[in-house]
Amino acid sequence: MTANRSFRRLTVGITAAALLAGAVGTANAAVPEHVVTAAASGWQGITREQVRIDFGRGWVTDAELTYPTHVRGRLPLVVFLHGSGHNDMNQTLPEGKGATFIPLAQAASREGFATLRFNKRGVTGIGPVESTDPAQLNPKRPYDLIQRDAASVIRFGAASPRVDPSKIFLLGHSEGTNVAANLASDPAKYGIPKPAGVIAMGVVGDDIKTLLTLQIYGRLVLQMHDEFDVDGDGELTAREATDGLIGQPKELADQFRSVLLDGARIKASTDTDHDGQIAIDAEAGTVLRKASGIDNYPDTPGLETLKDYVTDIARFPTVTEALPRFTGPTLLLNGENDLQTPARVALAADAAVGAAGNKDHKVVIYPGMAHTMNITPKFRSEFGEPDRQVVTDIRGWLRSHR
Repeated sequence: MTANRSFRRLTVGITAAALLAGAVGTANAAVPEHVVTAAASGWQGITREQVRIDFGRGWVTDAELTYPTHVRGRLPLVVFLHGSGHNDMNQTLPEGKGATFIPLAQAASREGFATLRFNKRGVTGIGPVESTDPAQLNPKRPYDLIQRDAASVIRFGAASPRVDPSKIFLLGHSEGTNVAANLASDPAKYGIPKPAGVIAMGVVGDDIKTLLTLQIYGRLVLQMHDEFDVDGDGELTAREATDGLIGQPKELADQFRSVLLDGARIKASTDTDHDGQIAIDAEAGTVLRKASGIDNYPDTPGLETLKDYVTDIARFPTVTEALPRFTGPTLLLNGENDLQTPARVALAADAAVGAAGNKDHKVVIYPGMAHTMNITPKFRSEFGEPDRQVVTDIRGWLRSHR
């Protein structure tokens, strides 16, 4: 989950309008129109059925059911649950960076699983392409409706003749980890079969205000400790502050400079104890926190369009609170460099699952990876498809739980 002015950018900055090259094949005249084939895009040997799922409240969404072409009988199913925002079925990444769910769906199919991906409410096509209907894009109680829409997808999958309804796995990213945990912890409430397992990538294990505090200003404090404070004493000299700006993107460097420096000298208004140095937490952190407006939450500047969403999601348990009530197998994955849903939160969520008596739980923290599970600089994360190691680990876990 990422703080941003636009709802559709809340988690992974989903803004790209271009199609993912090669991700969607062309219709083959020899098969029904609802079946898509792709000869050279990683879908070889996988049948792709275009389906539609009724979410109610006036919205029927496009989705894709895939399964190994030559496998017969009912198959285990993986349902993909997006990060927050108006994401398409692939969770298409901006700037032509690919898609989160395509390589994972293909990997699951190679292990004999069916998969089900869907456009979120308000999304009409890959890109994502959004509806012009504000009632669908910004409904009341938006997070509750996201969970209920996901439940509709699970029920659809369970009713498919291709699917074994007792073997439905939920794979969520970011917001989707919270959705998966809440659905799995109380399936009867949502009218779904008990999931066979949960995979969570970028674990939302803390409350939304805590995560937004980190994203809005806390990450800057961490960066000063990590990249500016050479002697590790928690305070910055003018030399440390100046050197710390080297190599920073201009916008970020200007933000740090406005807090730390007046020309080549320590900024006097930040140095409140007038000792010639800036305490990272007590002085710089205080200035940054005040500037962020986080203490006015949920009326934080820049989050006006997200107020309904953050208020609604706060009513529901986090992964750390909900997932321990699920007794099936769990796999939690997080990037060490993730400053949206930090790794320590995934560790805490996994510990809570284990403390509840679940014997089949596992957490993996990947060095050098950030929120979209790709290798990226620590404080300057870039979007990208999940790293090959992540795909391999998920594929192996699915194989062992098939």
